[in-house]
Amino acid sequence: MLTIIRERLVGFEPRSLPETSPKASVLIALTDHDDPHVVLTKRSATLSSHSGEIAFPGGKYDDTDTDLLFTALREAEEEIGLAPEHVDVIGQLGQVRSKHGLQVTPWVGVIPSDIEFTANPAELDEIFTVPLSFFLADNRYATDEIRFKNQSIYVPAWEFNGHIIWGLTAYVLAELLNEGCGANIPMRPRPEHKVRHFTSGS
Repeated sequence: MLTIIRERLVGFEPRSLPETSPKASVLIALTDHDDPHVVLTKRSATLSSHSGEIAFPGGKYDDTDTDLLFTALREAEEEIGLAPEHVDVIGQLGQVRSKHGLQVTPWVGVIPSDIEFTANPAELDEIFTVPLSFFLADNRYATDEIRFKNQSIYVPAWEFNGHIIWGLTAYVLAELLNEGCGANIPMRPRPEHKVRHFTSGS
């Protein structure tokens, strides 16, 4: 599966947003299993922003960062103890905007399947992985209708071992699956999907 993702992302032209807002980056770390796992985190319940939510390792761009890829790798090392030299970066996905106005750039990288993580207790309550095959099956928990700037964006939400994966994280995952794996996950609700309504993304 990783071979397919690599080949498809080489020809993918990611969406760019105007640079009119603060910037951030996240790392979509995929293990080199035959069925790759994606690394996700549960943000600390004590944080003032996005507390308890499921997210990729990542954070805000710092003026000392050389570029947005550096941001993603630096944040991954700070949050989950993933050293940059263990990440084989294979591509970028489209930029998205968070509900707090951050312009977020997702990067896709492959990591060894036997690597061990260390959660930064100041930022995270948990680190876990989910097989891509779970998301490809599209057994979604719900379809979220997210209202942003008077427009509706329909995003799948998944439940995995009690974790609800939704909002910006789910949107980026859906783009990875569609563009990297050819999944054709519909971004509009089907009759069998429960629709939840939100005022903005996560």
